[in-house]
Amino acid sequence: MLGDKKVLFSGMQATGNLTLGNYLGALKNWVTLSDEYECFYSVVDMHSITVRQDPAELRNRARRLLMLYIAAGLDPEKNCIYFQSHVSGHAELAWILNCYTYMGELSRMTQFKDKSAKHADNINAGLFTYPVLMAADILLYQADVVPVGIDQMQHLELTRDIAQRFNSIYGDVFTVPEPYIGKVGAKIMSLQDPSKKMSKSDENPNASIYLMDDPDTIMRKFKRAVTDSEGAVRYDEERQPGICNLIDIYCACTGHTADETVAEFEGKGYGDFKTAVGESVVSVLRPLHSKMEDLAKNKDYIDRVIKDNAEKAQYAAGKTLRKVQKKVGFPEKIR
Repeated sequence: MLGDKKVLFSGMQATGNLTLGNYLGALKNWVTLSDEYECFYSVVDMHSITVRQDPAELRNRARRLLMLYIAAGLDPEKNCIYFQSHVSGHAELAWILNCYTYMGELSRMTQFKDKSAKHADNINAGLFTYPVLMAADILLYQADVVPVGIDQMQHLELTRDIAQRFNSIYGDVFTVPEPYIGKVGAKIMSLQDPSKKMSKSDENPNASIYLMDDPDTIMRKFKRAVTDSEGAVRYDEERQPGICNLIDIYCACTGHTADETVAEFEGKGYGDFKTAVGESVVSVLRPLHSKMEDLAKNKDYIDRVIKDNAEKAQYAAGKTLRKVQKKVGFPEKIR
């Protein structure tokens, strides 16, 4: 805990393009947390290289993601918004924690199995041990809470196990983090396959709304969204999953309830409904697009944010790292 507030840590990878699902499910809610928590929001670019990246593209995506954090409403004065690779403590602590993590634990991680299947030609050690780097990300800042989706809960459980194991040997070193249970962000599904989450890695460009899609592209994608032959706007997850997904998106963008939305479009066709959903998304993303344009023109400001926040993160990380290094027996640095 830093000061009077509990500490919250989260981050996103600098790969692909953020989707409407990333925004409504996570990023939008992050903005509301900075009054309650001391927040560290990382662009986790070190995690990105478990898969081969084009270096120039990774640098550009990382910078744009940091700008998107700010454009979405995260104040870099109130939140620590930084690049993971700019804080050496992430890698240093990850190595130490590797020595307190068991092979069996890592081999049970479902994401390792999934990613190994997708990248069979590049099953590297980083892909196997990146849950330990994730644990280091969290424990480095003594995070009390971590917002996680179901797909990351297994990694948070591993983080807790590692922290408790280390603490049992060396005393009260790490805060054992809890999952953040707050306002649940909207779960946004693919526009082409409503049984799957909307993903920035989807090969079908019509399946996802990307945050920087222009209004015409957004409207076109919603017009092509998969629906059904029922012909009525109803919230029936079993028979009308595509329509349910569009209702969820509309509710997340307008603040309406599902019942209000069904009533609003009673007797209207899918064409009218899709248009309304698309327009609601365009309206929500318009301020973000405008802010991104402003930030893109202000290189000096972004550079200063990067520098200042890296220093803030490095300071917080250094306190934990020095404590850990002393506990495991590393010689103290002569200053």
